[in-house]
Amino acid sequence: MSEIAERVARVLDDPENWPDDPKEAVARQRVLADRVRVEPLDVDAVRLVAGLDVSYATDNSALSAAAVILDVETLEVVESVAISSEPSFPYISGLFGFRELPPVLEALGSLRTTPDVYLCDGFGMAHPRRFGVASHLGVLLDLPVVGSAKSVLYGKHSVPGNERGSWTPMVAGRSEVVPDSPALARDGAEVIGRVLRTRAGVKPVYVSVGHRVDLEGSAELVLRLSPKYRVPEPVRHADRLCGEHRKAVLAAKG
Repeated sequence: MSEIAERVARVLDDPENWPDDPKEAVARQRVLADRVRVEPLDVDAVRLVAGLDVSYATDNSALSAAAVILDVETLEVVESVAISSEPSFPYISGLFGFRELPPVLEALGSLRTTPDVYLCDGFGMAHPRRFGVASHLGVLLDLPVVGSAKSVLYGKHSVPGNERGSWTPMVAGRSEVVPDSPALARDGAEVIGRVLRTRAGVKPVYVSVGHRVDLEGSAELVLRLSPKYRVPEPVRHADRLCGEHRKAVLAAKG
């Protein structure tokens, strides 16, 4: 068994990590959020990145989780795994880690290759309790994890320029308040992420620190992994694999 598989097994087997009650889950988030570490990410040293995603059935009764490892230089798939699962935690905004991470962890435990960085389709510190799914995964496994989401959960931001690579900071606050100001991060506002334009004239993505990475390095890595499309390639491949796997499972049942 690989070191990552051993970590996954320990995390999944610990009942303290998986409370049934939402109030207990919030309390657990607050405890684990104190363990998030921000560390410099040397993007030039990253060779393999695992993209992670979860896809739900139409009635939310089942889900598929996928992990796809890509070579950063060639963007070719090195290894991929997809699994099906029945969620055991309710669908509650801000608590997705307790619902989605068990199958994601199971997929990671099946990988034979060890990536340098993990890239989640979701948030890290850009979260009301600074503990989105990317931070949750990173802290549980003590691995470098970046969050890259397609929509806003929490935070205020201005609109970045239309050019690829343009960005503006996300700061703590409710997302419905979106001031158009380049000075948003002044006056001691807490920066919790970046709004990053990965493709000119296309909607941006929302990058945040998960664990053991920094925001600047995370944004640089996401941009490198998005040469053609809005969504970074590892997550895009994971999303597609999730969809294919879920359709295959439905076809087998039918």
